[in-house]
Amino acid sequence: MGLLEGKNIVVTGVLTDASIAFAVAKLAQEEGAQVVLTGAGRALSLTQRTSRKLPTPVDVYEFDVTVDEHVSSVRAAVGARWDRVDGVLHSIGFAPAAALGEDFMGATWDDVATAMQISAYSLKTLVDAFGPLMTEGGAVVGLDFDNSRAWPAYNWMGVAKSALQSVNRYLAKTLGPQGIRCNLVAAGPVKTMAAKSIPGFAMFEDIWDTRAPLGWDVSDPLPVAKACVALLSDWFPATTGEVLHVDGGFNAVAV
Repeated sequence: MGLLEGKNIVVTGVLTDASIAFAVAKLAQEEGAQVVLTGAGRALSLTQRTSRKLPTPVDVYEFDVTVDEHVSSVRAAVGARWDRVDGVLHSIGFAPAAALGEDFMGATWDDVATAMQISAYSLKTLVDAFGPLMTEGGAVVGLDFDNSRAWPAYNWMGVAKSALQSVNRYLAKTLGPQGIRCNLVAAGPVKTMAAKSIPGFAMFEDIWDTRAPLGWDVSDPLPVAKACVALLSDWFPATTGEVLHVDGGFNAVAV
């Protein structure tokens, strides 16, 4: 019997089969879950194509976190398919080019507001959409990147990740009485389509494996996927509001 046997899991953020979200969806299926995916905008067709690479065919629903109407439409669509949702993976993030790179002062409020809405506030939007379907409790798990320090080129996305952690804590406080746990996984760098959009990402690749006590393979999303699936399961019944580092131990060492 798998860790997620009998559970219904919504996975956002699948773009290619290199996506961490894809690895989570695949492993969730292998652990017994029923899975659906969501996609948005021009990337929706990409999500649909990639979904065919999963072990079992899945439905893909349109859900753009910046479109208010999609909150109710995706809830209705998933609610018509399942009698409940047991877990949701938040793998959504975006910052305009001006909010990344080395010119921290160059981003306008419009740039920052976009990054904040899509990368942080969207965790609350996800709960707006699927929380009402989590009638038997469950788990919300989000993908994070350590933001306790300032990173080269990460800039306002780092600020958005700090906001994401705060949103996670307040959601944990709000949803706990309903039996819904909210946790984040701070992953080490993984070569994904999203990572390629970050200027200087190669710098992370170059140093991570040498500094992480356990080592780190930037081409392998499975360690992160395993942590997400564990948090989506019933094996962390009293854990909420946490940030779990899955980075080979990089965050724990100095030089």
